[in-house]
Amino acid sequence: MDFEAYELHRRDLDGRDILLCGRSIGVGPSIVMLASLGRPGTDFDEVATKLAQAGYRVTLPEPRGIGGSEGPMEGLTLHDLAEDVAHVIEHVAGAPVALAGHAFGNRLARTTAADYPTLVSKVMLLACGGLIEMPEKAREALIGCFDASLSPEAHLECVRYGFFAKGNDPEVWRDGWHLPVMLMQSSAVRRTPVEDWWEAGGQPMLVVQAMEDAIALPANAADLKARMGERVTLVELPQAGHAMLPEQPDAIVRAILDFLA
Repeated sequence: MDFEAYELHRRDLDGRDILLCGRSIGVGPSIVMLASLGRPGTDFDEVATKLAQAGYRVTLPEPRGIGGSEGPMEGLTLHDLAEDVAHVIEHVAGAPVALAGHAFGNRLARTTAADYPTLVSKVMLLACGGLIEMPEKAREALIGCFDASLSPEAHLECVRYGFFAKGNDPEVWRDGWHLPVMLMQSSAVRRTPVEDWWEAGGQPMLVVQAMEDAIALPANAADLKARMGERVTLVELPQAGHAMLPEQPDAIVRAILDFLA
């Protein structure tokens, strides 16, 4: 089973050209998966392949600045980026979709669901942050992942501390850190009120929480479940950190399949 590449052209409200690239795999009900801060859609490849084998069509959009996707990178909000996602859903994935977001992608998934409720049937949040801030050491590690001036050893230690559970190998995420994309996405988060995306358009939500996540702390998932009650299905993953996808792919696939069933 192979991935199929796509390219889409669109224009924003100011008439500026945007090229949206990505890949899809499988046949069946549609799932769209949005990657973490400054990370590529290829982070989902193992999980996407397993979901395709289970009978789903999975689409992995690349954000502006990665994998051929291009467009304005300054002065954006999450609503601008959600418009990119909506365009992919309408022209590649086919609505309605189950929309998954990993880390930063959870904010973008919730914004898309809020802005385009007819395109999204369910929302799945992997490593989702919330109102409880990450510790300063974790923040420093996150920033260090994008710091090209660090030695290879220091960089990998930032990846390990910020993204991986104790004993798990961070080498798989040594690469794939895109600083301009991180800066663009971080700015979009700051420019978008939390209340615009927090409720995710009222859709049912799956929250997959890594129990050793140093960035999106487990207390955030518990808080979200307490606030939203039966709307939220909470699945806790042991032996996983913020990266989650390369650490516990089989458990993530099981959680998604159970939720969608």
